[in-house]
Amino acid sequence: MFIGEYTHSIDEKGRIIIPVKFRAPLGENFIATKGLDGCLFLFPYKAWDAFEAKLKMLQLSSKKARAVSRAFFGSASECQIDKQGRIMLPKPLREYANLSKDVCVIGVSDRVEVWDMQAWKDYNDPEAGYAAVLEDNIEEMDI
Repeated sequence: MFIGEYTHSIDEKGRIIIPVKFRAPLGENFIATKGLDGCLFLFPYKAWDAFEAKLKMLQLSSKKARAVSRAFFGSASECQIDKQGRIMLPKPLREYANLSKDVCVIGVSDRVEVWDMQAWKDYNDPEAGYAAVLEDNIEEMDI
């Protein structure tokens, strides 16, 4: 399980450090793809396989299902953690998430999310109503 929030910087080659606590659960090889809300998703293979199985269940005749499959599979890339604990994120993924310098790496149960630091701050901004939306969602989901 992935939990926690860590801040890092992207180096000039487009590499970021994966937090030590996330390295073993991610494995040496894992999948990076476009995420939701403007972030990237990093899936260990076991979680990716489960996610892929759900996407395969979608009806090919559905325009929405094809769009969802394209978004995740079309942007997916296998990543490897190097000996210094870094990964190279492909340029199209960095551009999608507007990753330029400072990033936030967060654990979200079965996956890791990589956010541009400012986007993460904006997402969590109390002035933007994040707390109220969170409370409404929790109530609606009966958590």
